[in-house]
Amino acid sequence: MIINRREFATGVLAFGGSFRALHAASQLGEPKSHTIDDALAGGSKRHGIPAVAAMVASRDGLIYQGAFGTRDADSGMHLSTDSIFAIASMTKAITSAAALQLVEQGKMSLTAPASRYLPELGTLQVLDGFDAAGKPQLRAPKSPVTLKQLLTHTSGLCYDTWSAEMVKWETATGTSLPRGAVAPHVPLMFDPGDRWQYGYSIDYVGKLVETVSGLTLEEYFQRHIFHPLSMPDTSFIVPAEKFARLVTGYARQPDGSLKSNPRALPLPPQAFNGGGGLSSTVGDYVKFMQMILRRGRSASGQQLLKPETVAMMSTNQIGKLGAGRLKTERPALSADVDLHPGAVDRWGLGFLINEVAYPGGRSAGSLAWAGVFNTFYWIDPQRDLCAVIMMQYLPFVDPQAVALLGEFERAVYSSLKT
Repeated sequence: MIINRREFATGVLAFGGSFRALHAASQLGEPKSHTIDDALAGGSKRHGIPAVAAMVASRDGLIYQGAFGTRDADSGMHLSTDSIFAIASMTKAITSAAALQLVEQGKMSLTAPASRYLPELGTLQVLDGFDAAGKPQLRAPKSPVTLKQLLTHTSGLCYDTWSAEMVKWETATGTSLPRGAVAPHVPLMFDPGDRWQYGYSIDYVGKLVETVSGLTLEEYFQRHIFHPLSMPDTSFIVPAEKFARLVTGYARQPDGSLKSNPRALPLPPQAFNGGGGLSSTVGDYVKFMQMILRRGRSASGQQLLKPETVAMMSTNQIGKLGAGRLKTERPALSADVDLHPGAVDRWGLGFLINEVAYPGGRSAGSLAWAGVFNTFYWIDPQRDLCAVIMMQYLPFVDPQAVALLGEFERAVYSSLKT
């Protein structure tokens, strides 16, 4: 049962639709949806965020949905919960699930050299410093890269956005990697397994899925994940008939303002990137998260992943290594990343895991990650809860976006107490 709550009219940040769902037999109780409305409507105005959509659900029911702002700076078209956002690295959890489906089928191993399935992974070398002339010194890795290391970001593959070593290598070699490059052949910045560092690992997982399955990543996702979960608006390709629902991106300018990107239908990608590249809606992504809460089962009862596989995804797979903290080398693309100050988070097979609860927010053992355009999600199995919030601008973890994320999260958990 969906109950229409109320409408806000606030100029350029006009209301785009907000509703409350009552979830029968839920242990969460009946939330006061208007407190979440206030956090998002007031917060988006206060923090100067042009567009935000969010949704909260339990494993079997919708708890909250809302959308505030406009699709773009010029049209004045109100945002809705079926508006389409570029979700960037929120793609990674889906790619991880796809690879683990193939592991369950015995078509890939988590611990065997991944070059068994994708030979180019066997040619990667480790950056071992620079000589006196500044030339990079490369050597063979001490051990081969495995699928598990790719899934946990311990492979040695790094994005230059958060790796000083990668930037130095690019400068020394004259390499220029375009944003969105898919699995570029770059050196490992450390031996596989030595540390956690965010990077191109899941790009290669996507290529592994394509090679082993014989399908493109788009075909595989549609057949084995999106169709079973009824996610019709999630794809690497935005068709022309859905362009009106596509949310325009913005970029923070030196004077602090947000500049709108030109509004145009994205061209179909030349390669499908398992590390990013999907577009989706808050409603579609909630269905993927609900599958995780159901231990791999769709709403219709189809088992997409075995419960023991979901348990592995949800469990620390990197030992004493810390995850989730990143120092930026590209401030226009991302600020420094530390979503859980004062705590050491871990990584499972596809998710960041917080071992300490957030004050006023998610429980210990929750699963999370984000996309570079300031889209965020978390899955809280302890509370039978998942939530997603989507904005659409750079830089990643801009202080205003992080502030709104925090206000949204605290409002979600505050509403569940009553």
